[in-house]
Amino acid sequence: MKNDIKLVAVDIDGTFVRSDYTYDIPRFQRILSRMKEAGCHFVVASGNQYYQLRDLFPGCHEELAFVAENGAFVKDRKELVFAAEIPKETVDFVLDVCSEYPEIWNVLCGLDSAYCQRGMVSQAFFERTGNYYHRLRWADDLKAVKDQILKFAPTVPEEKTDFYYDMFRERLQGKLEPTTSGRGSIDLILPGCHKASGLKRLAERWGISAEQCAAFGDGGNDIEMLRYCGYSYAMENAPEELKRVAKEVCPSNENDGVLVTLEKILM
Repeated sequence: MKNDIKLVAVDIDGTFVRSDYTYDIPRFQRILSRMKEAGCHFVVASGNQYYQLRDLFPGCHEELAFVAENGAFVKDRKELVFAAEIPKETVDFVLDVCSEYPEIWNVLCGLDSAYCQRGMVSQAFFERTGNYYHRLRWADDLKAVKDQILKFAPTVPEEKTDFYYDMFRERLQGKLEPTTSGRGSIDLILPGCHKASGLKRLAERWGISAEQCAAFGDGGNDIEMLRYCGYSYAMENAPEELKRVAKEVCPSNENDGVLVTLEKILM
């Protein structure tokens, strides 16, 4: 076992879970038990909502830490460590920008729930989004939502992901920063608020150095996290850009690459 690893962070979609959203639960539980014995923390680091991520780990989520919403929400077991708060004027500005592009289908991500605006997205989109946001509500007007806003999660046509990424970077001028895992999904988050910032909050809380951290990812929103950690693994199914950032490449999510690798380095 690599005794110096004290924190393992895993992305979820395309990394920890297979395409059918399953993973080998008994195998994971054996690994988690070994990690706990060795004083090593398991961190779920994803752009998804905490409530969705929590439901992936029934019976043991209170033993884990979560960097959710691409770093905008950080929880250590039962304790909320950090939640971003986008100023109301910024929320309204972003909604005005998005309204200029009807093909943007927006999700407003709050501390209590996520929201879609009636008439602005389809019922089918709302239902699909519910797979990633287990707390999701309709709103008549997103500007009138009363919640602490963590981030935006606009969905755009997949072939226009790069166009909208550049558009948001130009139009928002640092008020919020775009990050993407590709495939038409973009998150708009506060500057400096990403998965690596969430890991750093937890590492400092636990007295762990970046060199003692390991991370697994498959998308552009994992870049900062992979650069931060002393041990970094890109999935075989990740784009070449990410493989160049990571120190090593591990088997794909379909072949349980995270669990296979953790067994090798931790057990």
